[in-house]
Amino acid sequence: MIVEHEGDGPEAAREEVARTLALLWRDCAGAPEPSARGRRPTLTIERIIVAAIAVADAEGLVATSMHRVAKELGAGTMTLYTYVPGKTELIDLMVDTVLLERNLPGPGEPRPADWRAQVRVYADRTRDIYRRHPWLRERSRVRPALGPGQLAGQEYLLSIMESLGLPAREIVAAANSVAGYVDANAAAEAESVHLERTTGQSNDAWWGQRSSFWHTYFDVESHPAMNRTWLAGGFEKPSAEQASDASEFGLDRLLDGIAARIGQAGA
Repeated sequence: MIVEHEGDGPEAAREEVARTLALLWRDCAGAPEPSARGRRPTLTIERIIVAAIAVADAEGLVATSMHRVAKELGAGTMTLYTYVPGKTELIDLMVDTVLLERNLPGPGEPRPADWRAQVRVYADRTRDIYRRHPWLRERSRVRPALGPGQLAGQEYLLSIMESLGLPAREIVAAANSVAGYVDANAAAEAESVHLERTTGQSNDAWWGQRSSFWHTYFDVESHPAMNRTWLAGGFEKPSAEQASDASEFGLDRLLDGIAARIGQAGA
């Protein structure tokens, strides 16, 4: 279903979608590089994407305007518009390019023999791109850009779940559950990376500044489980290690649940 923007008709919306898809799949479609009034192009879409990613990595997604990217390339802002219609389309291209950095095994390519290890490949590589590109946490996971990077991730997870003999609907549910869990945890980790970069303060230092809270306001009687867990050493690890432990624990339990369905789905 095409959602119409206020003031836009269905034809305009279809054209916008068509332009974005043509850019995302430019290698497959063989779309020619645009030129300015017949002159030799001074840029390529790939150069523009690389520059935009560099700006977003250093300054954040909000700062990644068409003007800022043009400045990074030493080009005029209007020149960029002959290659990419606007920032929305540029962000779609950036996101899909970054998703391709996961380099997930495609059909027929080598992968770990164990299905859980295959999921780990997806999880580890997804966490890695979020750490390298913290702005990725701001992308829409509900209405994603339908590019090669997005589809490669979906195909990989679906192929894993299909190999387990699950019914079609459970294949989709299991793949979506893994993708949603991994993305959510990777986004939280990316937020930590972003905050440490922009504030110069680690999460542990941030908590340390608030240590007076525990002896000034914390009520043991109202929070007995928290107090017992604290005394037993449950919170003794640095915050980054706690977050990593929580992510690993949750993924293991999610995969345990999927494993329990193997052989039961058709029963």
